[in-house]
Amino acid sequence: MVGLFLTRSPAISRLNIFPGIYFLATSPTLRLQKHRKHQLKTKTQTFSLTSPPSSSSFHTSRFYSTATRVSSLPKMETSKFDDNNLVVLGIETSCDDTAAAVVRGNGEILSQVISSQADLLAQYGGVAPKQAEEAHSRVIDKVVQEALDRANLTEKDLSAVAVTIGPGLSLCLRVGVRKARKVAGSFNLPIVGVHHMEAHALVARLVEQELSFPFMALLISGGHNIIVLAHELGQYTQLGTTVDDAIGEAFDKTAKWLGLDMRRSGGPAVEELALEGDANSVKFNVPMKHHKDCNFSYAGLKTQVRLAIEAKEIDGKCPVSSATNEDRRNRADIAASFQRVAVLHLEEKCERAIDWALKLEPCIKHMVVSGGVASNQYVRLRLDNIVENKNLKLVCPPPSLCTDNGVMVAWTGLEHFRVGRYDPPPPANEPDDYVFDLRPRWPLGEEYAEGRSEARSLRTARMHPSLTSIIRADSLLQQQTQM
Repeated sequence: MVGLFLTRSPAISRLNIFPGIYFLATSPTLRLQKHRKHQLKTKTQTFSLTSPPSSSSFHTSRFYSTATRVSSLPKMETSKFDDNNLVVLGIETSCDDTAAAVVRGNGEILSQVISSQADLLAQYGGVAPKQAEEAHSRVIDKVVQEALDRANLTEKDLSAVAVTIGPGLSLCLRVGVRKARKVAGSFNLPIVGVHHMEAHALVARLVEQELSFPFMALLISGGHNIIVLAHELGQYTQLGTTVDDAIGEAFDKTAKWLGLDMRRSGGPAVEELALEGDANSVKFNVPMKHHKDCNFSYAGLKTQVRLAIEAKEIDGKCPVSSATNEDRRNRADIAASFQRVAVLHLEEKCERAIDWALKLEPCIKHMVVSGGVASNQYVRLRLDNIVENKNLKLVCPPPSLCTDNGVMVAWTGLEHFRVGRYDPPPPANEPDDYVFDLRPRWPLGEEYAEGRSEARSLRTARMHPSLTSIIRADSLLQQQTQM
């Protein structure tokens, strides 16, 4: 959302020029309100990348945005803009889905479009970066145009463009950033670079109107496990993180080894099969039981699962749909036992993290759980018990906003845009060899001293300074220039 180098840009002149935007009845808007959030049903449909997408494959939803660098607009100036006049296009290509959405400043989702790479995931048993990049490149123009069409808008109606710049796969991030800069440059629009994990956390503020800072957030996906304390916008303390593999990776590998349908991704496939199994039948050890911190490790649990599968002589190349009754029961028992222990690991770390967070911010009332794995109903149920016992309220976005999507990017971009954090419009004709600001390894917050672990093996080489440290540096710079 912000760049390594800080700049200050002039006020944007496009912010108040959209007084009346009308929408066709065939392209309804979607408004999430506090009392309706539990009634929300996903209308977004995805299409496979193995065949050309048709226009009918896209559906509406919400959008989220960010910028590549911080340019500070005085708060007195930004506060006067009417949220109804702010419209942001959000673009997300950090991993395996191509997504775009358009969101209004008041939280109205004007459109959402997602192009799925489900067939590629099934073919390669996971994300293959080069193939994912090629898939993004094939559909990015179509996805963005469809998002605008379904919002009944053109680029001239936008206030800004938001795009994920990290963390994620460099090859994939580049596709989205190139498209965002092309749109922004062609139509003289400011651009907001978004932190993917912050977007997962902040989209909950679109759903739950009572969610204000400070709050806690557990962000769980295929590549990340992070527990943060959100002090304010752009200011986070990291209480715990992944030491090796994230829970989503463990779900994906377990699903693959059990011969499940990877087109749905590993989490939903394992959760469905686990309903048929005995969660206490296989005695897996809970990871990091003796480490009194809030960090996560799933590499060891993955090894335990693989050994259990080998012991039962389960052939992962044989689909579960073709397994014998006994073989299917064995697979279901392993799935259920794995899921129980994987989530128990989350529970134990979250319980400790809440205690730490209450010491730092005694007034917190909410804990957000978001990211792809947060769509798992078993995960939500177990964590809700932990949070309730600590007298907090659990906030989970609907499943359609937990997985990677353009809405979360657009909304995060809007939040930062309001306080003047954005980049000025890029050149209309950017050279082909332009080096984009990509941040594949980009921490969200500053590490809590008590949360450091000797077991942590996370590499620090080529890691970008955290979002929090950059924003703090910018705030300090502003204070110094105003003295």
